[in-house]
Amino acid sequence: MDTLPPPQDTDGRDEIEPINATPAYKLVAAALERLIVSGKVKPGEAIGTEAELVKKFGVNRSTVREGIRLLEQGGLIRRDSSRRLYASVPRYDRLACRISRAFVLHEVSFRELWESMTAIETAVVELAAERITPDLLGELDLNLKKTARMIDSPADLAQLDVEFHAIVSKAAGNRVLQLAREPSNLLLHPSDEMLFKISPIAAQRNLKAHAALLDALHKHDKAEAVLWMRRHLNDWKKAFELLGKSLDEPIDRICADHILEMQ
Repeated sequence: MDTLPPPQDTDGRDEIEPINATPAYKLVAAALERLIVSGKVKPGEAIGTEAELVKKFGVNRSTVREGIRLLEQGGLIRRDSSRRLYASVPRYDRLACRISRAFVLHEVSFRELWESMTAIETAVVELAAERITPDLLGELDLNLKKTARMIDSPADLAQLDVEFHAIVSKAAGNRVLQLAREPSNLLLHPSDEMLFKISPIAAQRNLKAHAALLDALHKHDKAEAVLWMRRHLNDWKKAFELLGKSLDEPIDRICADHILEMQ
């Protein structure tokens, strides 16, 4: 026997759901983003001025301005000195900041960072050993000389460490790997400076590892480059534990503060 449906209010209110209207500025941002991501407007090509976009979209200037602001924050739009708008490619560091913030919010541990960095950096250096150019080898030679001179300056040493690995990443010639390594690198940078401050041995071992890596890259020796990258990252792991912290702790406030400083 068929059952009857439950009774409804006579005015039909039970069947009505709230409507969540999308703000107009978000619709403007989404429309412009589609043009850029689809390739209809390529990086470097003009999008127009705010006034021109007001006419095209049929909305007020503040709506267009808010939509543009969203895309500027994401690195998809830039302005020149004349205030004209151009499609742009988001910078690696800007994308990395967003992902790094997500790591902090999800309480990712240092062990997870170290494991991911080991996987990525060994893949990067293996490709770099095959593809590195004389110009990039020259940049690494110069970096190593500066590192030796700055061995007693933890802040400078930490920055030179970042630059060394960035050059190796560039030498790999793989933009996906180059982008993939940035979020973890951004979070590990503050701990590098702390390590160099409390342990002169850590600074010396860092210099030794960079010298060995550079020698392997000069010889285009993949196996040696991967071996030294693993040793280098294992050294970081051991030195990190000298700070009195467990690798299983979530990323702490120091790293979060460093991300905020990058904004």
